[in-house]
Amino acid sequence: MGRAFEVRKVAMAKTAAIKSKVYAKYGREIYMAAKSGTPDPDTNQTLKRLIEKAKREQVPADVIKRNIEKAIGGTGESYTEVRYEGFGPGNSLLVVECLTDNVNRTIAEVRNCFTKTGGKLGISGSVIHQFNHQAVFVMNDITEDEILEILVLNDLDVSDIETDENSVTIYSDATNFNSIRTAISESKPDLEFDTEEIMWLPIMETSLEDAEDQEKFERLLSMLNELDDVQEVFHNVLLPE
Repeated sequence: MGRAFEVRKVAMAKTAAIKSKVYAKYGREIYMAAKSGTPDPDTNQTLKRLIEKAKREQVPADVIKRNIEKAIGGTGESYTEVRYEGFGPGNSLLVVECLTDNVNRTIAEVRNCFTKTGGKLGISGSVIHQFNHQAVFVMNDITEDEILEILVLNDLDVSDIETDENSVTIYSDATNFNSIRTAISESKPDLEFDTEEIMWLPIMETSLEDAEDQEKFERLLSMLNELDDVQEVFHNVLLPE
């Protein structure tokens, strides 16, 4: 499995450990998907994918149902997707994706996290050019040859395929996400995706050699992941395993 994926996976570990945060994250995403499309997962592939992911994260069925019903009733909040780019301790770069009903509150909270750990928010475009927007799929119980056959038959381009003894990982441009997922699902309907996400993966990674920088960076990640409005945090730091 790719090292860049491991960086991102570790970065989200603390968030995943907080159940209430996970429930809120998926609740908002499901609400937005149901509101912007149809509330029926059979006809709304984005909603269907989010429900499947939420179930894998053990989000209760009533949380999923409540947010779909909220979207149907049109009584819920109005959320805005915002992305912040920042410079953290050492040479760390971060991309923070948020879903908020109050942009002024969110930017103040995110800026506070950076300020308190010796970093700073950048302007739009100051960091994002150091990342690639990638569709990432991780699958078990399938071979690289089988994946390659599916991709070739459907004329799909990928940037990289990595394998280990247990899984196959595909990296492609984010715009290919739905095409790749559909092709694999139709060819292997019983196959379950261990991971199916769109991520910002760093072009170049860095290590924080200074102990104080490491401590500040860990604190920054923790503070960001504790914010209700923060959905995802991506960075370029190689964290200790």
